This record gives sequence, structure tokens and C-alpha cells, in this order.
Amino acid sequence: MRIEISPSKATGTIMAPPSKSMAHRLLICAALAKGTSTLTGMSDCEDVLATIDCLRALGVDCTKRDDTVTVNGGLNPALEPLSALRCRESGSTIRFLIPVALLSGKKMTLTGAPALLRRPMTVYETLCREKGLLFEQTADGFVVKGPLTAGEYTLPGNVSSQFISGMLFALTQTTGKSTLKILPPLESRSYLHLTVSALREFGADVTWTDDYTLKIDGGMPMRAHDCAVEGDYSNAAFLEAFNLFGGEVTVGGLRGDSLQGDRVYRDCFAALLRGGETVSLENCPDLGPILFAVAAAKRGGRFTNTRRLKIKESDRAEVMAQELRKFGATVRVYENNVEIEPTAFHTPTEPLCGHNDHRIVMSLAILASVTGGVIEGAEAAAKSFPDFFDRIRSIGIAAKEI
Repeated sequence: MRIEISPSKATGTIMAPPSKSMAHRLLICAALAKGTSTLTGMSDCEDVLATIDCLRALGVDCTKRDDTVTVNGGLNPALEPLSALRCRESGSTIRFLIPVALLSGKKMTLTGAPALLRRPMTVYETLCREKGLLFEQTADGFVVKGPLTAGEYTLPGNVSSQFISGMLFALTQTTGKSTLKILPPLESRSYLHLTVSALREFGADVTWTDDYTLKIDGGMPMRAHDCAVEGDYSNAAFLEAFNLFGGEVTVGGLRGDSLQGDRVYRDCFAALLRGGETVSLENCPDLGPILFAVAAAKRGGRFTNTRRLKIKESDRAEVMAQELRKFGATVRVYENNVEIEPTAFHTPTEPLCGHNDHRIVMSLAILASVTGGVIEGAEAAAKSFPDFFDRIRSIGIAAKEI
């Protein structure tokens, strides 16, 4: 899909979309808990639908009507899977559910889009080899076989917190006490706080004993729970970014006490507007593309802890550098930092490319609202924000499909 955006300003009030991060966690917790849970505020984004599909393949009864999902939980890991777990392009889905699949003593297959299968899974591969569990990568996906048991596990903290979250989900279901040790440095700690919070909400016994150790009292029944998905700070950042370019947008639906790491986006915007400051992406890597866009259009910026942007839906630092250069920006990408110089920003003279990455598409849309431009591959926004272009049109942005 090609979207043409003309220079225009956003004004009005708009609700933040539901948090994709919390939706995954609540769905999995509801599946593990005995009884019926009702989850409201669920998005239709591709990643959340992938998790629902996979839970159904595991025999969990999930019914979605509009923005409400009813989950009849009590996942039985001893059951044969009804089909392969199709994870689409969702890294959260596959990394959260591999350990859950390992609870079974039966072979399970997890598949996904080619881009997803290229994302690193060595953390689980190493863990399975050390514990004598099956982990095979094929052309179609991953084949795993447990059973995973309670015990002591050590995982690196600098690859992705999703591996640690996945183990937390699974270890709540094993009989006995487990210890999960994290090798520092631990990046994206805030996402682990989201996982622990969700598990506790459903009655799991998970506690931090120090900054790098989690204790899990497994085998304790989790209880069904009705709850709503909170608003998403990650995607709210795109909507509030319009205000940096003359817009007057108020974003509602965000919890002030949220544990989401991306709630720092306003502080990051302020730092970039001041200029001459360094912004760390250690605990907010998903903000990278929109922060790069703001830096390029404003006063430049230096970003650290950018290494993990390589293993997202695209190599986000490199592809943002390619696209920002079309606006005249000077961008230098290094192993673990990015430097953007303030330059004369102008309308791109060639189409922009979304690189099959939702956050790249939305970041470019913000800039195109200032300069004008055409974005190719704009459908990628549906991965996390399926009605993004409808929503920004509702607040005055001139965006049309061509």
C-alpha cells in the first residue's frame, strides 16, 4: 500500500491504542489460569491476533468479539497441539510461547514469516541443549519438545527481555521452586516488570530477590481475572510527536502509573528539542525510530545502546538512516550508537520505504506531515496499529492511499 501525505497539522483529542505488550501478557496469563477471564480493550493488530491463534492451537478456548476476548483458561500442556503455532511476524508471540510449548513432552512446531524466523533464538537453543531438550530450526520454523521442569536457569540480559518473560510464564506451571538468574547488563528491565505484574495479577508467585534474580514458586494454581488492556505509550509517542511540528494533539487513555518503559518519550522529546544531549535507548528501544525522526527534523541528537535495533522487524538504525537521508539528514550509525546532525530538512525527492516495519512507517508519516511525501509499504503499520492512518486522518492529517 502506498500512502501520500500532504503537509498538514494535527489537532484534537485522540485515544492511545491498547498496549500490544500488555495484551500478549494478559492473554497468556489468562490461558494459564483456571477459569474464564474477560479481557477488554484488545487490539486487532497482527501481533495480538497471532498470540490468540497460537493459544487456540494449544487448545485454549479464546473468543474475540470487537475489543473483548473471553479466555477459558487452564492450559493442559500434556495435550497434543491442535496444529502448528503460527506466530506470523510477532517476536513477542514466538519468544513467549516457546517455553510454554516446552512444558509438554510432545513435539510442537512454531512457524512464522521469514523475517521472524531470522530473528535470533540462540538463548533458547542454548538452554535446551544444556537441559537435554529438543530445539531444532527447520526451513519452516522451530520444533521443540520438553518437558521443561522446575530448577535453576541462567539467561543473558542483553539480548531480549522476551526470553526471560517466556521462561517466567512457563516456570509458573512447573511443579516446584525455580530460580531465574539474569546475567547483567539487563536491558529493557521495564518489560520484565510488565510480565511480573501481569503474572501476579493472575495469582502467580513471582518475586525479585535482587536486581538480577527472580524466584518462581511453580505449580500454584493461577486464577482467572477480568481486566482491561491499558493504553500504549509506544504508539502514543507517534501521536504526540505531531505536537513538535505545530500540532495540538491530546492523547488520552494512558495510565499515569504505568510500568511501560516507553512512557519516557516526553522526556526524550524534550531532550532532543534542547539539543546537544545524549539519549539512551537501553530501556526504550521501540522509541528509536520516532526519536531519530525528531532529531533529524529538529536539532540533531546522539543515541546510545542502539545495538538491539538490528534484531527488530528491520535493522532500524540502518533503515531509518536510509530514509532520513532522503530528507537531507546526516546520520551516522555505529555498533552501539547513532549520531544525527542538524541539517537543512527538505521534502524527499523519491518515495519513502516502510521496510516492512510498523515503527518505521509511522515515524516517516510524522515527518511527511511536515514536508509531504509518499510512503511505500505503509500496510506494515497494521502490525501494532491497524487503524493508524484512519486515526491520524481524524485529527487533520491529509493522508490518502494511492
